[in-house]
Amino acid sequence: MAYTADRPPRRKRLLLERETETAALEALLADLSGPSQGAAALGTGGLLVFAGPAGLGKTTLLGEVRRRAMARGCTVLSARGGEQEQGVAFQVVRHLVQPLLATGTEAEHRETLGNWYDIVAPAVGLVAGAANGSPDPQGVRDGLDWIVTRFAVQRAPLVVMLDDAHWADAESLAWLTGFAPRVDELPMLLVVAYRPDELPRDAMAFGRLAERHGSRTLDLAPLTPGAVSRIVRDTLGEDADEAFCRETWAVTGGNPFEAVELAARVADRGLKPQAVNLPELRELASAVKGGGLVERLERLGTSAVRFAWSVAVLGAEASRSRAASVGGLGEAESADAVVRLREARILAAPTHDRLEAADSRLEFFHPLVSTAVYRAIPAAFRVAMHGQAAAVVSQAGLGATAAARHLLETHPESDPWVVQQLSDAAREYQRAGAPDAARRCLARALREPPAMEDRAQVLYELGCSALLTEPAITVNHLRAALDEPVLTPDLREAIVYRLAQALGHSDRMAEAAQTVADATRWATDVRTRLHLQAEQFMWNAFRADEQDSTARSRKLARLADHLTGRGTAERYILGLRAWDAMVRGEPAATALHWAEQALGDGLSWTDEQWGFEVPVLVALTFMYADRPGRAEELFTRGIVECQDRGWRGAHLSFGYTLLGYIRFRRGRLGSAESMVRDGLRIADRVGHQVPAQYFAVGILIEILLARGRTEEAQELAASYRYGDITPSAVVYPDAQTVHGELLLALGRHREAEAQLVRVGERLDARGMRNPAWCPWPLHLALALEVTDPERAAEVAEEGVRRARRFGTQSAIGQALHALAAVTPVTRRAGVLAEAVAHLERSPSGYDLARALVDHGVALRRTGLPQHAAEQLHRGMEGAVQCGADALAARARAELDATGLWPLQPRTADADSLTVQERTVAEWAAGGWSNARIAEALGATDAVVTRLLSDIYLKAGCDHAGLPRLVAGPDGEVP
Repeated sequence: MAYTADRPPRRKRLLLERETETAALEALLADLSGPSQGAAALGTGGLLVFAGPAGLGKTTLLGEVRRRAMARGCTVLSARGGEQEQGVAFQVVRHLVQPLLATGTEAEHRETLGNWYDIVAPAVGLVAGAANGSPDPQGVRDGLDWIVTRFAVQRAPLVVMLDDAHWADAESLAWLTGFAPRVDELPMLLVVAYRPDELPRDAMAFGRLAERHGSRTLDLAPLTPGAVSRIVRDTLGEDADEAFCRETWAVTGGNPFEAVELAARVADRGLKPQAVNLPELRELASAVKGGGLVERLERLGTSAVRFAWSVAVLGAEASRSRAASVGGLGEAESADAVVRLREARILAAPTHDRLEAADSRLEFFHPLVSTAVYRAIPAAFRVAMHGQAAAVVSQAGLGATAAARHLLETHPESDPWVVQQLSDAAREYQRAGAPDAARRCLARALREPPAMEDRAQVLYELGCSALLTEPAITVNHLRAALDEPVLTPDLREAIVYRLAQALGHSDRMAEAAQTVADATRWATDVRTRLHLQAEQFMWNAFRADEQDSTARSRKLARLADHLTGRGTAERYILGLRAWDAMVRGEPAATALHWAEQALGDGLSWTDEQWGFEVPVLVALTFMYADRPGRAEELFTRGIVECQDRGWRGAHLSFGYTLLGYIRFRRGRLGSAESMVRDGLRIADRVGHQVPAQYFAVGILIEILLARGRTEEAQELAASYRYGDITPSAVVYPDAQTVHGELLLALGRHREAEAQLVRVGERLDARGMRNPAWCPWPLHLALALEVTDPERAAEVAEEGVRRARRFGTQSAIGQALHALAAVTPVTRRAGVLAEAVAHLERSPSGYDLARALVDHGVALRRTGLPQHAAEQLHRGMEGAVQCGADALAARARAELDATGLWPLQPRTADADSLTVQERTVAEWAAGGWSNARIAEALGATDAVVTRLLSDIYLKAGCDHAGLPRLVAGPDGEVP
């Protein structure tokens, strides 16, 4: 079945000297159709790009594509860019997909689009706006990818054609450019035609589409004299003499459109195709092009001219009734104008012979004709006609975006209706994921200008439209909005929140904090004041240059002590209190208490009034406090929430990256690397040297180091200049610390020492002393081991003291492991044994595997090979399960050195508890001691210790987290 745009057929043109193009087309269609006609197996897709100046036959070639594709039983979707519709977001996308969706009900659309409905329905024109807010552009593009992929599979083989792509709207072109590389994987042929000399400057990636796809653009060449002669003789008869044909080629330059049109004009004039009529031929040739075409139009009379102008102004919205309204013509005049314009080949012929309806779409005979007519309209008259067209399409119910397209071409006149239409259109564009289009409408509304009482709202919406793409511009508009004399309290509050977000996303944390601090002074409403305080605490917490963070922490602690968690503002402050307690190294139980209080009924990641930063901090507090399983649950829910809203930019990047960080902390290095790379890819799309990128690069470096791929980590750091630039925002893991860890792995101890000393000075001054959050003392101890072993031991012991104060098993185990590395060999095994004992009671699989291997090495070197082999085997097994390849190889080498053949590492489900593990978890959660569990199992204490260690690793919690793991629906422990 074929789906086509509602377009009149054009006069059939000869397809001459296009053998190369048709051969490429035939080969691709053969691949697309599969092994044989009607075979069940689907063929492979491809990309075909035609390029050339106007009139060289691109549209004719696309007609041939359609004919051959339909003959092979392909589904055909087609669209065309419009010179006057370039600013209408997703116009081309709508023309492509709407034929497949036009007849369905909302319920059928929801079934077809699934979870993508709310995200992409506004973009494809099914609804005016999504109910759940504004998706980001990448979310919409991802949704369109899914929809077209589904269409390609369901209606295979599929052929998608785009003509005049140089006039496609920017949003559709951006989607097409990103989607095109996928066509090879689908039973789909994508065919694109465009004029290279008219491709917008910001569409250069589209211009390289064929090259990126591994093929080449087929550049159309002008026709040879022989081909033009064929056109002349097919039109005027075989007796046309050679001189006449040759002159036709000369005056048209071999342009197929001009040659066909000139031959038709000669036929209309009744000239004989002979050399004696060459002067008349040249005169007619001038009438085929630009100025000559305009003169031809003017000879048709005033009403025909005004009607043609109206059609040119209306563009894709042109119908006889609307064009008549814009041109101020009556029914009879407009009907007569249509007839005359078609006879003159200015308007295209209708699609059928029956009487046309007044609202049937009108179209010019060729885009060259449309351009010439539009440019011939006197400037002042053209502006007035666009104003009239805006009113006409609005009255016709075509929507605010249709009216806005015309209003953008008008001059400001302080008209409230214009401001309203442009503002409504901007909101529709925002809900469709087209912020650039929204910004154009609002910028024009601001020039109208709006009434004094509406100006701040327009500035606010203008600022919000640029938040995801150009936060610096957002800052300028929102600051201007705050300076407006007429400003309601609610709007002022909203502006302040968004301004702080824009400053924060621009890595200007100090200004973000100062903005909300200034706003707190004028806030009289208790709820508003509390919200502003929460924002101020949050942005200060992210400031790397905060002067008195200790005072802020005291103030935050006092405030939290008086809150009960009623309302979002209170829960955000409690969440910030939890995070502050964690980074400062207060007991983990304290941080967990405030984190639980903050969660309450849950914290939304997509509440635009509150942001997602505090929910992320609360979830990470659980991770650092040895509850990574709980953190993973919260992050998974948050990511789903972002995806459901179509937020696939910085929010989703943080989600994937930090979920990968949680997996890394649990020791699941393979899945951690995969997730962080996904997060980094999204961050790269968001921008360069933005916080999301720092997070992803730092975490990925740590994962690569843990997997033993030091050179790859070094290359990654160099490619992103990681370590050369210090962000003004606090990021985690701390960028300078990760760089110090990398230098240490490269053997550059002096440089690592210098870096880590600076980290300690910076964080200690701010009271951030938790080695579980930033383990700089542990790395510094290793850096000092060779040059200053005494100081190395002091630094490591201080790290142990801080870890014991925080109190988690993983923090203490990690700190003891670092201390062991700088402890004399004779006492090292004892310190490592203690480290292992703590890490066995933690959910940190990789840290446990490292400690076991080092413990085994220490035992072997002190003459205890059997005990060493046991620890080495456990460490190797843990390293294999974690994906720490270099650590596993080291363990195997050490086992080989003991004279014992390494056993095959066991493999187990990474998450599911066995029946025995579940029973033991319930006993431990109920308060049973290890000895009592061992007695019940008839096993040794060592077996119980290992069994519990496996439970902690699988469940992602420590001993204190077991009650929540095994609790029933009523919250009771069995």
